[in-house]
Amino acid sequence: MQDTVTAPAEPLAHVLKRRHLTMLGLGGVIGAGLFVGSGAGIAVAGPGIVLSYLIAGALATLVMRMLGEMSAAMPASGAFSVHAERALGRWAGFSVGWLYWLLLVVVLAVEATGAARIAAGWLPVVPQWGWVLLFMVVFTAANLAAVRTFGEAEFWFAALKVAAIVAFLLIGVAAVLGWLPGREPVGMTNLTGQGGFLPNGWAGVVSGVLAVVFAFGGLEVVTIAAAESDDPARNVARAVRSAVWRILFFYVGSMLVVVALLPWTQMRPGLSPYVMVLDAVGVPAAGQVMDVVVFVALLSALNANLYGASRMVFSLAERGEAPRGLLQVSAGGVPRRAVLASVAFGFASVLLNLKWPDSVFLYLLNSVGAVLLFVWALIAVSQLRLRRRIEAASPESLTLRMWGFPWLTWVALAGMTGVLVLMLREDATRPQVLWSSGVTAAVVAVALLRERRARRVPLV
Repeated sequence: MQDTVTAPAEPLAHVLKRRHLTMLGLGGVIGAGLFVGSGAGIAVAGPGIVLSYLIAGALATLVMRMLGEMSAAMPASGAFSVHAERALGRWAGFSVGWLYWLLLVVVLAVEATGAARIAAGWLPVVPQWGWVLLFMVVFTAANLAAVRTFGEAEFWFAALKVAAIVAFLLIGVAAVLGWLPGREPVGMTNLTGQGGFLPNGWAGVVSGVLAVVFAFGGLEVVTIAAAESDDPARNVARAVRSAVWRILFFYVGSMLVVVALLPWTQMRPGLSPYVMVLDAVGVPAAGQVMDVVVFVALLSALNANLYGASRMVFSLAERGEAPRGLLQVSAGGVPRRAVLASVAFGFASVLLNLKWPDSVFLYLLNSVGAVLLFVWALIAVSQLRLRRRIEAASPESLTLRMWGFPWLTWVALAGMTGVLVLMLREDATRPQVLWSSGVTAAVVAVALLRERRARRVPLV
């Protein structure tokens, strides 16, 4: 049996710095879901969306703390897939690895198509499919280059998004306090008017959680990238600590600014509340400015997800759960065949999105709609199993510990179960749970069948 605590040396490059990991954590989760998708949450929760983000952010924080604990003790390119295998068996590592890979390559299509739509609006002479092709080629090349190149590109992408949110917060706070020319302090009017702080009650807050919880997906890539840093155990612990608190500050802080400045009744799904706020305070060309920010956010997420997908499938190949041909590593430590395999499926997803966005691709998107929650649940179960083993074998490797173990881990699991139950009750989200459950069950069935066959192979 493989050692539960120590991991074999990775053949990948170890050149990513702590600043790369920190910004990767921030950049991977700050995307179009925040800048545009948050409007849907405000429309159902009103000012209570602040509480929705606090609840969803707390759940994501607990998951990242668990994942950070395991990754600091056992850094590996497959991160939570490796942890699940060590905790629960090969079937779990196979299942969570392939499910997460499928999630990333399908989401690639959404990000590439969204960025292409914005670019086509700026330069209509180039068709949307042409922009998609350009983006896929550029980011495939970036991921095939040296790992340091990827790290630097993602660092600056994330830095621009962080700078945009910081600028938004500064402008918003100044507007709330009446420090901008021609504006009076807004006080509590928008927070307590139009039905109060919870105009739709706690049911609205819960609906808001469903609308925003998936916006926190992407933080997991930090622990995947940690295996390619110069000091994996220490860097992943620091990156997790800094990223989760900053993201909570950015998300909750910006939402508080939005609902303080504008009546929540003005919010509509599909409209960016950030653009509405900037327009309201008189920022010139607010829509165009936010288009640039969203465009960068989409390309940043595309870049990070392609990286995460390639490392996940590479780790699966290392453990015999994916074709061995994907193990080829360049002189610079890049798993090139794993990158090409991931981008090939991602490009196929893009074509489906362009050709059949409301039929074939919609089914594909629904099939991974709730997968993130299943992955988070396996992370929590793995942490429950591995924590005791690590404490017994090498307690000194627990440089980052889960708070309130094991009670907060169980609280997180209960929260995930609650979100899934609520999704089943909603007509809009029920198909995602049903399709995702079906895909998950199929992947687990294949994993169990493979493990059963492996046990029957006689030892030579």
